[in-house]
Amino acid sequence: MTKEERYKQVLDYFDKNVGLAETELVYNNPFELLVSVILSAQCTDKRVNLTTPKLFKDYPTAEAMAAASPETIFSYIRSISYPNNKAKHLVGMANMLVKDFNSVVPGEVDELVKMPGVGRKTANVIASVIYDKPTMAVDTHVFRVSNRIGLTTNAKNPLQSEKQLIKFIPEHLVPKAHHWLILHGRYVCLARNPKCEICPIKLYCKYYEQVILKQNKQTTVTLNINPKRYGKKTSKKIGEKTDEKSS
Repeated sequence: MTKEERYKQVLDYFDKNVGLAETELVYNNPFELLVSVILSAQCTDKRVNLTTPKLFKDYPTAEAMAAASPETIFSYIRSISYPNNKAKHLVGMANMLVKDFNSVVPGEVDELVKMPGVGRKTANVIASVIYDKPTMAVDTHVFRVSNRIGLTTNAKNPLQSEKQLIKFIPEHLVPKAHHWLILHGRYVCLARNPKCEICPIKLYCKYYEQVILKQNKQTTVTLNINPKRYGKKTSKKIGEKTDEKSS
């Protein structure tokens, strides 16, 4: 199967059977999504969603968060990974958003990455989800799944993976494909024990083809049978019936 064929089969399946996929982060506006994505770095969406309601209630706008201290924000997000750094990032991001962008979350990746706590992945998420731009945010799930399935080849980092995915995925499908790959990695194509037995795209998967199918093939073993009774060693496949009878 060529790479082009693999892309077509995988994308066709998701488009027909999953359709519109969205982030699992809970938000009501671009500012809330930006905060949530910053908090989600090396943290689960579930944990973020448990943390943000109180934060958003008390700090609903960039102006309100910009006026807060990192220590105060820390008290709201202490259950999140790296709360000290993220508290500083949120306050710094809010200040820049107010001063440089008139409190409006920008849609350009180059502008988004200027803000504290906003890396390329976060910027791509905002550009894609809020502004429906064909940007591919590559998190650990997207990086792992695209490499395992065979959508990317020898990608050493998220940027290399992003470039390969953007090259082969039709522009209008890029925003949805990002979520398809994330959800597939989160619930089916797990890091340690991928659920290949229930995977709906396994027939198009390079890992399944090259690893799982080979593991499942019957292997031939040599049985050491008493040569006086059977004349010579007998070779048979595992699971194959023999003509030997119990004495």
